[in-house]
Amino acid sequence: MDLLNTLVEKGLRREPPTREEALAVLATSDDELLDVVAAAGKVRRRWFGRRVKLNYLVNLKSGLCPEDCSYCSQRLGSKAEILKYTWLKPDEASQAAAAGVAGGAKRVCLVASGRGPTDRDVERVGRTIEAIKEQNEGVEVCACLGLLSDGQAERLREAGADAYNHNLNTSEATYGGITKTHTYADRVDTVQKAHAAGLSACSGLIAGMGEADGDLVDVVYALRELGSDSVPVNFLIPFEGTPLAKEWNLTPQRCLRILAMVRFVCPDVEVRIAGGREVHLRSMQPLALHIANSIFLGDYLTSEGQAGQADLDMIADAGFEVEGTGTPTLPAHRADALAAAGGGCGSGAGAEAGGGCGSHAPAESGAAEGGAGCGSHASAEAGTGCGSHSGGGCGPCGGHVPDREPGAAAAAAAAPGGARTDLVAVRRRGAGTDLAPNA
Repeated sequence: MDLLNTLVEKGLRREPPTREEALAVLATSDDELLDVVAAAGKVRRRWFGRRVKLNYLVNLKSGLCPEDCSYCSQRLGSKAEILKYTWLKPDEASQAAAAGVAGGAKRVCLVASGRGPTDRDVERVGRTIEAIKEQNEGVEVCACLGLLSDGQAERLREAGADAYNHNLNTSEATYGGITKTHTYADRVDTVQKAHAAGLSACSGLIAGMGEADGDLVDVVYALRELGSDSVPVNFLIPFEGTPLAKEWNLTPQRCLRILAMVRFVCPDVEVRIAGGREVHLRSMQPLALHIANSIFLGDYLTSEGQAGQADLDMIADAGFEVEGTGTPTLPAHRADALAAAGGGCGSGAGAEAGGGCGSHAPAESGAAEGGAGCGSHASAEAGTGCGSHSGGGCGPCGGHVPDREPGAAAAAAAAPGGARTDLVAVRRRGAGTDLAPNA
């Protein structure tokens, strides 16, 4: 296929496709799907080999968010049955992070619900970052606290943060239909503040909210232009009690095409499969590893993900390897550019690149993530966005019930498009619960 050959050649040169070419990827047929995955895989292997970076979410503060993001179960007015608790103490957060690090996580994503942090909150998170780094050598820490005020990104970096996650989520044209309490421009401003402070910028999107193909392409090009080092791709999980509860629009094939489009537009950037992968990719998750080079390990913010050991088995069975703490995530040209700009670590490149994580290189270098960044799991349940609350960009927010109901599997089979609704009604483990971490 001429289109795919052209996209591979451009990706190997770090040259973005045209907007028409990006749209054409989303329009490919199911008969062409394996060809699309194989083409994106060539670009992925050129810049990231067969490594998979693992990220682990720690939900520092859950629920009671004043923002009205339609995809988030922690939103203002949400009727979703979610966990609600105030800030974890630094030692509690560090203990939770250790579970993920023990499972192979290279980056810990610290997420807190709310519009944005107060200066006191930033100090609190700074102490938490210090506690995590004291007890977990070599781990990266990404903060996801919402909209930042002047000077806060600098204070987080001084405290040891490597990255900051704040997702754009969707295109500027459609953002006002998703959220009213803040703007698309507010989100862009926070990503720029993090970038300017030398933090690795993690910013991604949520697919499946009823957007058009053009909206997906627009937001990915915007992320590239912003210089995001990691792009978490979240797939909406429509939780009951939120305005998007009925938006079951995704298939595994659609998710793979979206991931491939992101890889072609952002060839040398960390692309993370974030919230919703278990629900929407299902048995095709291993194919997605040929496109993306980063995932979240175990659970999300307020919902249970695939068991951590199952993630590790999937990576090994698919012929990939877990990326170690001593290996830079991003290609040298991006890490070197950030180091030259005096940036932070974030991608594991600090030791070898003089403190840089990925570089916020110019547009021609393919700057586009998660992640984590944190990314998000940006709403692993909501599709990921940490932004101004835990379902906005970094980690997922979402509902839970104490146990799966006996008839859940049967109900899932009857759901529109084969949606696995039984995977939505789960309880998060670890911090804030009485269940051991799933890592």
